[in-house]
Amino acid sequence: MQPSPARAALWMAGALTSFSVMAISGREAGQVMPTADLLVWRSVIGAAIVCVLLAFSAQGTAQIRTKRLPQHLVRNVFHFFGQYCWYYAVTLIPLAQLFALEFTSPIWVALLAPLLLGERFTVWKAVTIVLGFIGVLLVVRPFGAGAGVTFGEGQVLALLSAVGFAGNMIATKRLSATDSSLCVIFYMTVMQAPMGLLMSGGLPLVPPNAWIGFWTVALALGGLSAHFCLAQAFRQADATIVAPMDFIRLPVIAIMAMLVYGEALDPYVFAGGALIFFGNYLNIRARPRPAAAGE
Repeated sequence: MQPSPARAALWMAGALTSFSVMAISGREAGQVMPTADLLVWRSVIGAAIVCVLLAFSAQGTAQIRTKRLPQHLVRNVFHFFGQYCWYYAVTLIPLAQLFALEFTSPIWVALLAPLLLGERFTVWKAVTIVLGFIGVLLVVRPFGAGAGVTFGEGQVLALLSAVGFAGNMIATKRLSATDSSLCVIFYMTVMQAPMGLLMSGGLPLVPPNAWIGFWTVALALGGLSAHFCLAQAFRQADATIVAPMDFIRLPVIAIMAMLVYGEALDPYVFAGGALIFFGNYLNIRARPRPAAAGE
């Protein structure tokens, strides 16, 4: 099947829906359940779904054989840290602000990749970092520019989640050279469940009622669906096409937060998010493209 921007857009629509479900589910369930308990349930439900997929797959468990368990562990420590901070922050700050700060992950990748992957530090990466830093200042306004603006625990957690996701991206880039996406997801669910148990101090309680149970399941399904849809979108189109689609997450979640929670549409969040995105997009555009066959 040939790549198609139209199909990429459809997959991104699924990803946007999934990310919105994750945010609302995390906020609803997180008001009642500890973050560590949510992550345990997300991993357990995710592992069950992945095992079903493996059972019905022609390749079966051969897809999850790996010689890189230590690298999987490193990836999942970063990812668990990012997820923990993200789901904690979702209960503390406006959803649009959380999503805007999450977009700083590629900035941290640009900073860390030369150290961890040996990649060259380019002028465009420097531009990405500078624009991203200015964007963050616009989003959080730490110097009190505007009535009622604060820079507190929620904003710090959101930025820390972006650092965790950056480490996850770098580790995933290394693993993707040898291990399949299903293999990565399998070890994500299997390894992160014990991490959640350690954080929660034992077996988590069953969600206290059917409604919270519903949001917990929705959170797990939304997480798996979001990553699957994103992966499929990148198979259908270049990053330069998919990245602008991903940015639509910010206005979508801002509108949903306004309708569901009455959160105000903050122009500073949109302006800062746009700067963060623009820096990331310039960095993507500046990447050398692989030469065509015969060149």
